[in-house]
Amino acid sequence: QVQLVESGGGLVQAGGSLRLSCASSGGTLQFLRMSWFRQAPGKEREFVSGINQRGHTILYADSVKGRFTISRDSTKATVFLDMNRLKPEDTAVYYCAGDSSVGVGTLLYYSTETSYEYWGQGTRVTVSS
Repeated sequence: QVQLVESGGGLVQAGGSLRLSCASSGGTLQFLRMSWFRQAPGKEREFVSGINQRGHTILYADSVKGRFTISRDSTKATVFLDMNRLKPEDTAVYYCAGDSSVGVGTLLYYSTETSYEYWGQGTRVTVSS
């Protein structure tokens, strides 16, 4: 059974950096799209960033643009999220999502949760002020 497993979360001071990783296991499914979402306490889950298999489509939410960088190692079906200049409002549980469909390379499509078949369990990021 294919699974996505996130790692790299933790506690960091404002202005600091973290790197999140998401690896797939349990199968040879090709994830043509992989994305990060996050859910802050008391808020709905929101899209953070997404990338297609070859990295030709890379999308970011406005709130993280210029501070976060998404990348992936397609040979290992792993996606990374480098988070810099972290702010207290970045505090959330970060989820990795993946799907084997190409879909449409738009922010609207990538940010639609129902377009992803596979989800990780999440990794918690806490940014202290």
